Amino acid sequence: MLDTHQTLETPESIDLELHLAGPVVRILAFGLDFGIRMVIQIIAGIILSVFDQIGLAIMMILAFSIEWFYPVFFEVFYQGQTPGKKTMGLTVIHDDGTPIGWSSSIIRNLLRFVDFLPVGYIFGLISMCSNDHFKRLGDFTAGTLVVYVTPKQVTHPIPKDQPLHPPVQLTVDDQRAILNYAERLHSLSPERQRELANHLSPITQRKDNDNVVWVVRVANGLRGNQ
Repeated sequence: MLDTHQTLETPESIDLELHLAGPVVRILAFGLDFGIRMVIQIIAGIILSVFDQIGLAIMMILAFSIEWFYPVFFEVFYQGQTPGKKTMGLTVIHDDGTPIGWSSSIIRNLLRFVDFLPVGYIFGLISMCSNDHFKRLGDFTAGTLVVYVTPKQVTHPIPKDQPLHPPVQLTVDDQRAILNYAERLHSLSPERQRELANHLSPITQRKDNDNVVWVVRVANGLRGNQ
């Protein structure tokens, strides 16, 4: 089964192209992470073996923690990437393209024991091969996707204009949408510029080119340009 692409439209009316990761590359990433976990546990076991029963108890706790919380730690604190995923250029995100959080990461990783059934993660492999998004059970339950990391796009400066403070209070999402629009203005056709800017007509009470100018001026105000 081949890797596929999926396009999501963000609240800012921006098409986000996602390259879904297929079973083969995910198995390779898992294998790397498995190897890292094994090396850590072997080293810890050698060190703790000198402490007899206490060392054994500590080792059991450590092995459990590494097995279940190693992926959660890296996914939450390292932008959805365990060392294995990072090596293979993969990351875990929510279905809507937002970064993965604590609850989603815990859910998707705790359900790995189901994917392991009956042996060797056979159930997880069957699940990934039976749907277009290559999801295993944990991904379905947590609402997550494993995708290739998108190369960071070069951000462009906002066109300079007289800063303007909007007449109404803008939400954080509205502010982000305005800034994103102004940064992408150079790559949009005049028709697309007007089309996107006209979504704010209820606020601006303007249309077409006047709307574009208004949005750019508000973006300058939000960015603090003088």
